[in-house]
Amino acid sequence: RFIYGKRLGTVEPVFGHINTMIGIKRFSLRGKTKVNAQWQLMAMVHNMLKIHRYGWQ
Repeated sequence: RFIYGKRLGTVEPVFGHINTMIGIKRFSLRGKTKVNAQWQLMAMVHNMLKIHRYGWQ
C-alpha cells in the first residue's frame, strides 16, 4: 500500500494529463516498437508543455 500511495503522486498525473489535456486516450499504432515510439512522443509533448508552462530553470 505504501508503494501504491507513492505511485499515485508520480505516475497517475502524467496519464491523466495525457488523457484529458492532450486528448489521447489510446494508441493508434500496432506493435510494441511503434507503440513505444508513440508513447515516447506523448511523453516528450507532456514534458515540453511543462517547460512551456513553468519555464526553463
